[in-house]
Amino acid sequence: MTEHAAARAGARSWVATPAVRRIVWALLLALPLLWMLGSVPLFDVDEGAFSEATREMLTSGDWLHTTLNGAPRFDKPIGVYWLQAISTSLFGLNEFALRLPSVLSCWAMALALAAFARRRWGDLAGMLAGALVVTSLGPLAIGRGATADSLLNLLLALAGLDLWRFAESESRTALRRAYAWVGLGLLVKGPVAALVPGAAFVLWCLFERRWTLLRKAALDLPGWALLLVIAVPWYAYALHRHGMAFVNGFLLQHNVERFTGTVGGHRGNFLYYVAVLPLLAMPWAPLLVLAVARARKFWAEPVGRYLLLWAAFVLLFFSMSGTKLPHYMLYGYPPLVLLMARLLATASRRLVLVVGAVIVVWVGLLAAVPSLLGAFADQVRDPLYHALIAGAPAAPLLPAVIAVIVIAAIAFWPTRIEGAPLRLVAAGGVLSLFAAAWLLPWLGATLQAPIRHAAAVAVAHGGRVVQWDVHYPSFSVYLQGLVPRREPRPDEMVLSRVDRLPPGNAGGRPRLFEERGIVLLGPLPRN
Repeated sequence: MTEHAAARAGARSWVATPAVRRIVWALLLALPLLWMLGSVPLFDVDEGAFSEATREMLTSGDWLHTTLNGAPRFDKPIGVYWLQAISTSLFGLNEFALRLPSVLSCWAMALALAAFARRRWGDLAGMLAGALVVTSLGPLAIGRGATADSLLNLLLALAGLDLWRFAESESRTALRRAYAWVGLGLLVKGPVAALVPGAAFVLWCLFERRWTLLRKAALDLPGWALLLVIAVPWYAYALHRHGMAFVNGFLLQHNVERFTGTVGGHRGNFLYYVAVLPLLAMPWAPLLVLAVARARKFWAEPVGRYLLLWAAFVLLFFSMSGTKLPHYMLYGYPPLVLLMARLLATASRRLVLVVGAVIVVWVGLLAAVPSLLGAFADQVRDPLYHALIAGAPAAPLLPAVIAVIVIAAIAFWPTRIEGAPLRLVAAGGVLSLFAAAWLLPWLGATLQAPIRHAAAVAVAHGGRVVQWDVHYPSFSVYLQGLVPRREPRPDEMVLSRVDRLPPGNAGGRPRLFEERGIVLLGPLPRN
């Protein structure tokens, strides 16, 4: 062998080492999350509200309190705002920076689940677990959103996994890490951070009759001290600063009332999440169905019981909640990902064909979204959304056709059955890139572009703006100023909808901007 050939062989050997393969795979997992992250406008209401609260925190310099249009915002604790503030301080106030904490959280959860699966079921299962996270519709959607949900999902997953590590080895280090994750979760979302992993662990101990283990976990004083040191200072400060307004706004309205009643009109029947969960898992819904079908087999193993109890608790608890939002079910998605990865790692040829077919059908459906919405625009009763959809920009057809062909080719490329799972997640990865580069920008242009355009006009015009009978916090982000929701004064601009103009003084105001139902009115002319 020549010296040059030996060098090439050595390079190939280095690249083929397990450590390098894992690093490359980990970097690839970040791609669906980062791809064109800043190319889509902020979606209202949630992304806009979180982003504007972060902007106001930076403007005020008060990093212990959040406001929205100057009014106290008690919806969520302070944790995610700190991360968004750090990100925007580093990268500027833009969509990329505001969404980056969610991206990193989803990526970290994928890596954590991959490490858990690899240790128990091998390298292939670990690689698949990570890939399923970043290519499933639900985790991918919140992983690219400027909200608190992706960060909470990460902390719930870390706490749940470390509680299992304590259950199988009684590792005090793992237990105290779980307490720390819960403490951080309390700073991000609230009591649900303790409820979900705690309930999974308690239920497993009850089924296993592991009373001593349960007592050790519950009475671990260093763990409790760690949790309290992390979470209590900010809660004590918020209570001291706001008193009962904080208790009523955060604890009662945004926690207790969300369970006992319907908040924001988000209701659904008891089977709501049974229907929603397969959609959140797309395009991997066949694996989810198979995991449920083989629940008895998984139940026979201690770790399988723990994962099933974790997912089942989330499903049952939030099915009983009065307020139902799709992403609540994602709190129980990490254990399902682990079970699905196990199934995919040992998939039969029939399962590979079924999953491949669903991937191709799913990309076809996503590619058809602009056409389907346009076809049904006349049936949309809300005047604004009718105008937004009916006047939506055309989606380029050629990239969609190419994506369908490429994904179908990858999904059905003839390979040995051992390589089929990686081929399928590769197809899922390309599908996610297509959605990020083609569908999401179209949706952003359709639903949110008029708001961003109106903000640009308001900036150019100068002066104060108020919102009338609308709630678009992203407008405040793009304006970089407060836009209160109240009746306008004569010298103020007005952001509204063409079907909800302010009574009395709208007729004399010039229309500075109007696009697909969104209107920006100028100040009343002076006599």
